[in-house]
Amino acid sequence: MRDLAFIGFLAALLGFGFKRPFLFVLAYAYSIQISMVTAALAVAGWLIADDKRHFVIAPRQWLMLALLAYAGFTTVHADMPDFAPDKWDWVWKGVAWAIFLPFTLRTRLRVEAYLLFMTLSASAIIIVGGIKTAASGGGYGALNLMVTSNSGLYEGSTISTVAIAIVPIILWLARYGTIYPRDWRVRLFAYNLIFACLLIPVGTEARTGLVCIAVLTVLILRDVKRRFVYMGLVGLAAAVAVPMLPGSFTQRMETISSYEADSSATSRLAVWEWTWNYAKEHPMGGGFEAYRQNSLRVKTTSTASTGAVEVIDQQLIQDKGRAYHSSYFEMLGEQGFPGLFMFLLLHGTGLIRMEVLRRRYRKSSDEADQWIAPLATALQGAHVVYLVGSLFVGIAFQPFIYMLLAVQIGFDTQLGRRAREAAKKPFARTPAPAAA
Repeated sequence: MRDLAFIGFLAALLGFGFKRPFLFVLAYAYSIQISMVTAALAVAGWLIADDKRHFVIAPRQWLMLALLAYAGFTTVHADMPDFAPDKWDWVWKGVAWAIFLPFTLRTRLRVEAYLLFMTLSASAIIIVGGIKTAASGGGYGALNLMVTSNSGLYEGSTISTVAIAIVPIILWLARYGTIYPRDWRVRLFAYNLIFACLLIPVGTEARTGLVCIAVLTVLILRDVKRRFVYMGLVGLAAAVAVPMLPGSFTQRMETISSYEADSSATSRLAVWEWTWNYAKEHPMGGGFEAYRQNSLRVKTTSTASTGAVEVIDQQLIQDKGRAYHSSYFEMLGEQGFPGLFMFLLLHGTGLIRMEVLRRRYRKSSDEADQWIAPLATALQGAHVVYLVGSLFVGIAFQPFIYMLLAVQIGFDTQLGRRAREAAKKPFARTPAPAAA
């Protein structure tokens, strides 16, 4: 029944797309499983029917194109030629779509619609996970998110990062969105969706999610008017929530401070060290899936007290083919120093541009501009949360972040075009006084 509903909605969306071609663009955000079909329809619709009078390619689109070309080069020369093409197959599609997408986001309505589809598509997973967490408490590797899969957005750390990252976007849509009426129903859904987002790290027991929540809490503090009240409410919410959390969750979160006893955490440190040493010998990178050739020796140390005696247990663990567990080391190992530089430049430029727009429009008295600074803040906040989560999970090429970057570019380009058009308008001349 669920599959029939999905197919029916998608068929209707694609059908309406032949009348409004931009709907093909939204269909891609809704279902990347049929990305080649929807992407082809979206590109064709843009070429045939869309307004291209103000066509421009932004510098960040050129940068993404350069990164994609370089990733293609490293794929051809990959250390693991049997595995690299599989990752390249989905990476190039996601990055190519992000290069194309800003061309279509010419208006506020289109930017808002794409953000809405991105958010609701992720929410289909998040709501299911939130309900299951509230009902059963979830568990590490045990929370079933609609399908039996541990890849993409269905992987625990990835969906935890994305769930927290979209919270600023949900708040913006609820307050400034124009597609739905901004009434109590929209606000109620938004607040419940945010609650489900906060439950995802609990249900997946992903330590990354807890770090992302802490970062989001600090980011929100930047724009809160009554900061002391906000901090008090956050403290109260934490005091109420902690006793209600599952025991397995609190035990797993405690390993953040006692990483020496956790083989997973110590393995990450070991693979990061291996990646750094590998990059020094192979500065151009080893191509996708280069981590599969690593071989690690990991030592764990744990202590336990038996009466007045403290017992120290040390174990030496052999590990091979350990994944990077960090987007930054993923880029360094696979794309080398050139790829890491382009990756950091791409994201750093995005954060800076959103800060520029935020400050430029923050004190605008024009009623038509009131949505701009909050959107720049929301996109920047989502970006920061994702980048922090990326410290601990290898999601450097996850399509979600490239779509977010594309929305930033489209939003930025749209405002730049509007500013140029306003500058070209002639000043109104004061009529000369009538002759006496």
